[in-house]
Amino acid sequence: MPRILGLILTPFYIHELPNKADYGVYSSLMVYLILGNVMLSYGMETAFFRFMNKSERKSEVQSTALTALLISSVLFCVLGLLFENPIAQWLHYTPAFIGYAVGILTLDALSVIPFAWFRNQEMPIKYSFVKISNVLINFSLNIFFFVGLPAIAGENPKGLIAHLNFEDKVHYIFLANLVASAFTLLMVLPLYKRIGISFDKVIFKKMLKYAFPVLIAGIAFSINEGFDKLILRYMLPKKVADDVVGIYAACYKLGVFMTLFVTAFKLGVEPFFFSHANKKNAKETYANITLYFSIFGSFIVLFVVVYADILKQILIPEQVYWEALWVVPFILMANLCLGIYHNLSVWYKVTDKTWYGAAISIVGAVITLSLNFMLIPIISYKGAAIATLAAYAGMMFISYYYGQKNYKIPYNVKKIALYMGTCMVYATLSFYVFNRNIYVGTLFVFIFLLMIYILEGKALKKTLKKA
Repeated sequence: MPRILGLILTPFYIHELPNKADYGVYSSLMVYLILGNVMLSYGMETAFFRFMNKSERKSEVQSTALTALLISSVLFCVLGLLFENPIAQWLHYTPAFIGYAVGILTLDALSVIPFAWFRNQEMPIKYSFVKISNVLINFSLNIFFFVGLPAIAGENPKGLIAHLNFEDKVHYIFLANLVASAFTLLMVLPLYKRIGISFDKVIFKKMLKYAFPVLIAGIAFSINEGFDKLILRYMLPKKVADDVVGIYAACYKLGVFMTLFVTAFKLGVEPFFFSHANKKNAKETYANITLYFSIFGSFIVLFVVVYADILKQILIPEQVYWEALWVVPFILMANLCLGIYHNLSVWYKVTDKTWYGAAISIVGAVITLSLNFMLIPIISYKGAAIATLAAYAGMMFISYYYGQKNYKIPYNVKKIALYMGTCMVYATLSFYVFNRNIYVGTLFVFIFLLMIYILEGKALKKTLKKA
């Protein structure tokens, strides 16, 4: 739902924000929020799942994780607000935006363990209720700030509410996010009493040792996920930088259809990996999950590529942003590779070899940064898209190679390669060779679905019968 909110609000922001540069400022600031979320949770969520499933002192594990994040989040908030102006000057943003970011990051970090607790206790209804409430509050506030507030302020320019009527409408995006995060924390706050506030140094050291490589991997992932936008912003001439970031970020959003699938999958599969690690058929289960993920993911990539010209009308209603549509197949394939990488990462998580994950992510970050610095001066945002695909594909292959050496899983590599390869060929032909001809693209989609039916029809029917 949060991803869907981003999907819905993209055309709204594009329409409401005065120009491409404003959308670029918003998009680049979101990169810092992604990085901040990773650093403030510092791998404790993954450590929480691992230690709750293997430790006999479960109450101490959950209360220690909660207390640790409480202390670090409050400390971050104090320091962030104290140094708001220097940070804003250094990063070239309005100081108020830094304040919003600090508040949002703090509130979100304080909700990390309560959400992990819901997932670990297999309470998807409560988890979803809070998450969806956050989405609805955020969405409602965006509508109010952008549409309702200016009308109210116009009728009563001296009223209290008129003080919230900003000329720079980017304020509204972060204000809505801040209030929604505050309400989310209020909703999960009762869990603080249920989990308990206490701190066990021994458990914390063990958890931190496990979590630290996850933190490094998370930082590297943030670099892979968003630093292309920052590099574009700081490498291109100042007068066009935010405009270019804006059009790139808008077209990047077409990749959200793949991201939605990957995010939903990851939320469910991570605790599943840990809970099934000691079962007899665990490796076969992991292999089957990866195969079907690859099939559905490949179909999503091809579908979005073929119907990009229809989807762009809905998601990116302003024609000035369409210049960057070239990046769409690259971003979709990059997210598919990332999703498969999440599948492959099971081997180092269940064997407590999380340093491998950190090392692989660092390699990905090096690829991202190197290619961005090399290609952006030559081909601008196209270089950023190429770098993203290269990084995630590299991480996927490296993880598979070392995973088979340390925790061999019988993946059906031939089938996975067949589906991904066919998807890539059809997507490339449809988008670049046939210039997005919808009839040719639809034929490719039909052939791909027919291939799935012929190769997987019997297995899918058996699975559906069992379900």
